[in-house]
Amino acid sequence: MDTIVAIATAPGRGGVGVIRLSGNQSAKIATEMCGRLPAARMAQFSHFKDADGEIIDSGIALFFPNPASFTGEDVVELQGHGSPVVLDRLCQRAINLGARMARPGEFSERAFLNNKMDLAQAEAVADLIESTTEQAARSAMRSLQGVFSDRVNQLLKQLTDLRMYVEAAIDFSDEEIDFLGEAAVDQQLQGLLKTVDAIRDSAQQGRLLREGMRVVLAGQPNAGKSSLHNQLAGHDAAIVTDVAGTTRDILREQIHLGGLPLSISDTAGLHDATDIVEQEGIRRTQNELAEADRILLILDGSQGMTAQDKLILASLPASIPLTIIHNKIDKQGISPRLVETSGQPELYLSAKTGEGIALLKQHLCDSVGYHPQDEGVFIARRRHLAALSRARAAIEAGYDCLAGLGAGELLAEELRLAQQALGEITGTFTNEDLLDQIFSSFCIGK
Repeated sequence: MDTIVAIATAPGRGGVGVIRLSGNQSAKIATEMCGRLPAARMAQFSHFKDADGEIIDSGIALFFPNPASFTGEDVVELQGHGSPVVLDRLCQRAINLGARMARPGEFSERAFLNNKMDLAQAEAVADLIESTTEQAARSAMRSLQGVFSDRVNQLLKQLTDLRMYVEAAIDFSDEEIDFLGEAAVDQQLQGLLKTVDAIRDSAQQGRLLREGMRVVLAGQPNAGKSSLHNQLAGHDAAIVTDVAGTTRDILREQIHLGGLPLSISDTAGLHDATDIVEQEGIRRTQNELAEADRILLILDGSQGMTAQDKLILASLPASIPLTIIHNKIDKQGISPRLVETSGQPELYLSAKTGEGIALLKQHLCDSVGYHPQDEGVFIARRRHLAALSRARAAIEAGYDCLAGLGAGELLAEELRLAQQALGEITGTFTNEDLLDQIFSSFCIGK
């Protein structure tokens, strides 16, 4: 493979900047730039020089010979000063000596291809870097350490053992003993379904930690959207006045609820506007609503649901979960509470005094099934959940084929499909397009 180089530290200025090389020319390039190759895994102070012997920078050089390196190839790290100009010069020097710029995620991709980690662990590298909460970082580290992969691999082993038994039973179908009719096969299939469900539940929690939840506040002007936004944010992020139409653009805030990342969008009040600026704000509100995970429709509880509120309610996207917020209970002298009418959650609170805000936060976590105290959670992605769902569907179909038809051949085929679906999680079964899609989302240098 080509030798690749990239800046491994974040863009911008910093006290320290790192460039990383990987490939069979790394040692040669490091020798040219530093004058001599550092001893394996020993820090060496060096001057990093250009082709004319001029010092570009001074710092620490590290050499990790294959296969004991992150990528499984010869890897060199040059740790100097965090000037973008200096780091660019060091990269260009390495390129002139035979390296090429790495693609996004190419270092992690090489680690996967060289069996230094599986695909789920490689994805966890990017997820750890992008973590926005402590819980998300811990869960990403669990995946990086192989907790998720181990559970998937254990399930794969159980599937493989059962498939081997089923296929052996098919081969000896002339025997008088009905191997496939034994209760043990039924119990194993039921056990596989329970195991898949348990892994999928943990993966769903991990997906929520990774992707978070997007909540959009909607309602008439002066219903209290900005006040509620400030209560959830924990500070005065939005301007609050008695003047209708104060909020004219989307105001977003990133917070977390017990580790669950939450994006709150305060929007322009929905009404018939003649002002061109308000009209644009309302158009943006409608676009924001279409991308929400949950909509909070804010009502002025002191007035009840008005005709205009009903029009807004009817205009909201039907496919997106909705919670109706009855605001301003402080004016009515009632206590905060959550009720459900025909499956529609309605929550009574005061955005001014903060009464009921804790209830709202718990409701948002409950609405997506998030449990902040679950220490066994590992980070996961939508594709992992999709693969687990396909595996479960295949096992269930196989169970039905055996129970209803006594068809061992169909059961064996469904177990094979379940194996293939699970193998996509760790990269046992995958394709080049999927790998390109996954690693292209990584930052350069990782």
